[in-house]
Amino acid sequence: MTELPPVAHLHVHLESAVRWSTLAEIAGPDFPDHLRGGEHRFTSFSDFFDQNQLVRDCLRRPEHFHRVAVEFCADQVAQGVGYVEVSFTAAAHGERLGDLGMPLAAVLDGLAEGGERYGLDWNVILDTSRRRSVERAWRTLDLARKHDRVVAVGLAGDEDHPAAPFAAVFAEAREAGLHIVHHAGEAAGAASIREALDVGLTERLGHGIRVLDDPDLTAEVRERGIPLEVCPSSNVALGFVPSYAEHPLPRLRAAGLTVTLNTDIPEMIHTTLRDEYAAAAEVFGADLHELARASVDASFADPATKARLRSAAADRAPRTPSWP
Repeated sequence: MTELPPVAHLHVHLESAVRWSTLAEIAGPDFPDHLRGGEHRFTSFSDFFDQNQLVRDCLRRPEHFHRVAVEFCADQVAQGVGYVEVSFTAAAHGERLGDLGMPLAAVLDGLAEGGERYGLDWNVILDTSRRRSVERAWRTLDLARKHDRVVAVGLAGDEDHPAAPFAAVFAEAREAGLHIVHHAGEAAGAASIREALDVGLTERLGHGIRVLDDPDLTAEVRERGIPLEVCPSSNVALGFVPSYAEHPLPRLRAAGLTVTLNTDIPEMIHTTLRDEYAAAAEVFGADLHELARASVDASFADPATKARLRSAAADRAPRTPSWP
């Protein structure tokens, strides 16, 4: 089979990519029995939030955050990732633990160590929940401005909560030179995408699969070249798409939109980026080289990193869709 070049992974949450064995070890007896060994079933989107919070609560000490970041790097490289933009809800952890800066500092140290050890280029996106206060969003921005390896900020969480209250935060983030990436168009419809673009100033769409609900919006997103961070297995697991075969991935690509392939919450749903590419080829006949190139082009990587990944792609020029 044709080997795929190193890809960029643009939508993956660190807390949902922690190895279950690591969680069980660091949590000890506090680890919920029904999650031990990775057994988790979501009955609703709110149920996912509840179970995800149980996982997050296991991370308490600097060495916990450092360890999961190092292991994250190893796991990404094993999946063929050459560059990753990992999302982290730093302010929420800092508030929970009474030390706003500690979780992010520990994660950055772990990513630096893991990136060097395993040969992974990386940057960090700090997200904040739409359900939480505007004050937390400001704290997130303050953290982002202190660290060069934080390249973007954005909203995550329940899309029924509007982005408008956070508008000033993201206007200031853009003035500070940070990129902006919001989750939109997954649980909610095209209106959430419109708000993310016009009010939230987003440069990519986290998910964005509901853009096809509005032909005019689809045309605008296409013409503006706004990339979509599409996470098919996550969409299915969380109940936003009935089945993988019914996922709008091929229709998004047929509409001329820029589509990247991602995992979102890999350990929570037992998937990898390798699995996502393999499924896209098997179910939809997707051109994996095209998807890989789109991920690099849509990334916030520096020009040298993009050039290196593009060069690797050029060295593996065959167009047969496959995965090693």
